[in-house]
Amino acid sequence: MLTPPLDHAGIAARIPHQGSMCLLDAAVDWSESTISCRAISHTDPANPLRADGRLGAANGIEYAAQAMAIHGALLAGADAPPRQGYLTSVRSVSLHVARLDDLPGELLVQAERLSGDANHILYQFSLSHAGRCLLDGRAAVVLDAAALTKENP
Repeated sequence: MLTPPLDHAGIAARIPHQGSMCLLDAAVDWSESTISCRAISHTDPANPLRADGRLGAANGIEYAAQAMAIHGALLAGADAPPRQGYLTSVRSVSLHVARLDDLPGELLVQAERLSGDANHILYQFSLSHAGRCLLDGRAAVVLDAAALTKENP
């Protein structure tokens, strides 16, 4: 467990997402391979991911991506500047609900690093509410897109 948990301001200081696009409220637990975060921004009518007044469940992928970004920043340490990562693919995503905005209270956002190196990482992720899985899947992340052109000229 993080002591104390990383709050919204601490998260915003470590990832490139700012203002209302910083969706997570706290990082409550992390290890070398996992992170657990809480979010309530899905209930905000001004959530920037809403379309036609709704927040579809697929937007949970962005919540998970931010948890992955925080995990990477925590692993890098306090002195490292935030690195901008890119989701290169999401696979095996299962949506178990249609939307997120109609759920009261907190979401639990979890990510587990399955494999990776200094530039490529594979995560498994899930979002849940009150013990019910809302969505899950896997995501591949690249931390330095410029390195891709150097690797594949």
